[in-house]
Amino acid sequence: MKTTRLLPLLLWAAGLTPSHAAERPNVLFIAVDDLRPEFGAYGASHVKSPNLDRLARSGVTFHRAYCQQAVCSPSRTSVMTGARPDSTKVWDLVTHFRDAMPGVVTLGQHFKNNGYFVQGMGKIYHGGFDDAPTWSVPWQSPRAQTYGLPDNNRYGRPAPDANDGKSGSKKKSSDKKLNSRGPAFEGADVPDNTFQDGQVADLAIRTLGELKAKTQPFFLAVGFVKPHLPFVAPKKYWDLYDPAKIQLAPNKFRPKDAPDYSILSGGELRNYKDIPESSIPDDLARQLKHGYYAAISYMDAQLGRVLDELERLKLRENTIVVLWGDHGWKLGEHDAWCKHSNSENDTNGALLLSAPGLKTAGTHSRALVEFVDIYPTLADLAGLPLPSHLEGISFKPVLEKPDRPWKQAAFSQYPRSSGRSGAGQVMGYSLRTERHRFTVWVARNDPAKVEATELYDHATDPQENQNLAGRPEHAALVEGLMKQWRAGWRGATPKS
Repeated sequence: MKTTRLLPLLLWAAGLTPSHAAERPNVLFIAVDDLRPEFGAYGASHVKSPNLDRLARSGVTFHRAYCQQAVCSPSRTSVMTGARPDSTKVWDLVTHFRDAMPGVVTLGQHFKNNGYFVQGMGKIYHGGFDDAPTWSVPWQSPRAQTYGLPDNNRYGRPAPDANDGKSGSKKKSSDKKLNSRGPAFEGADVPDNTFQDGQVADLAIRTLGELKAKTQPFFLAVGFVKPHLPFVAPKKYWDLYDPAKIQLAPNKFRPKDAPDYSILSGGELRNYKDIPESSIPDDLARQLKHGYYAAISYMDAQLGRVLDELERLKLRENTIVVLWGDHGWKLGEHDAWCKHSNSENDTNGALLLSAPGLKTAGTHSRALVEFVDIYPTLADLAGLPLPSHLEGISFKPVLEKPDRPWKQAAFSQYPRSSGRSGAGQVMGYSLRTERHRFTVWVARNDPAKVEATELYDHATDPQENQNLAGRPEHAALVEGLMKQWRAGWRGATPKS
């Protein structure tokens, strides 16, 4: 990077406003649906992800980044508003954050209000939701076919996630129309732009050329939908993998001594054709994992096309690039699939961030960060003021020193129907510390009433297979973690 270009960016990041708006850093904001941190940058060489890995080499890879609720709309809402689910009141897939926070300034809106041209495409907000004040021009999303094979497309487009992702839903997977959608995976020999992600990449490439001609700095949000179900990708991406070498989850059982509602089987998956309601047999599990990996590689190729264009247009050196998967995902762990829980598999998501002039490019951080921190971090890197409503903090200091001490805990939550009565509504609040995951299940109509607790020791049980909360020898630890949980996210912020 030329020093003449780097200096204004460093001045801007330090809060010293350049004399011309065009010298502000651009932002390429990339959302990826259902992307768990299992690809090359995270040490998973069995997943072919050259472009994700390329982005990681130019920035910092966060190994312990946590979403606020492991389902699409609540997580994306927290990222875009900088507020947690109990503030946005978005705990499900049917509520818009403007209902509870009508005047909130979203991430894109904040950049727009500070002189940026803000444009969005693909999946940024969940499903049919959008937020017009976020954008400078209307958000766009290509409507492509779901499957490559005509016989599969007769099933139509997938519906939103299953009811077990909704707040207070009393329905069980057996209450839904099982197998009502098309197949859960497909590998047809079709071009990349047969599907939405290929068309979103096409649109992003065209848009970058248009943005280069503007005098304003830009904030471009690009949302890729794969590897979300169904696991559909062109055949060439399936061919990258040898199914015989795909390893299955080692812990195909529920956490011992945990409440029966802590992890559900995965009703979202059961809506697809030929998926049994009971446990998934090994041969089908291997096909599903094959499809998930192929879908990652397909999305990765589309990401690469966008990054190539950013470089071809000579915009890369002046652009912050952040990529995040909206939450984690289970691939058979705990005999379960999909998201919808407070487990490490579901709350731990992928997060990569590259910024102009970053001296720590190519490094990894194990600092605890949260997706609600993305908004203040991007604003901080761009030298923008931070809105007062934000419930996260900028992790810019971690970008500068990835191994520094940081947050004492990250916070997630998930609603459930209580297993005790089958009708009571509970909220599970989960605290992730350096060593432990501690989850408190409370009655939603009486938050002081604790229904159940979970404690997992990541030093000895990183898969969270054994709940230790009820063991007498851990009583003092549970008491201390309960106190830390009650102090909330404000009490877990960095001390220095």
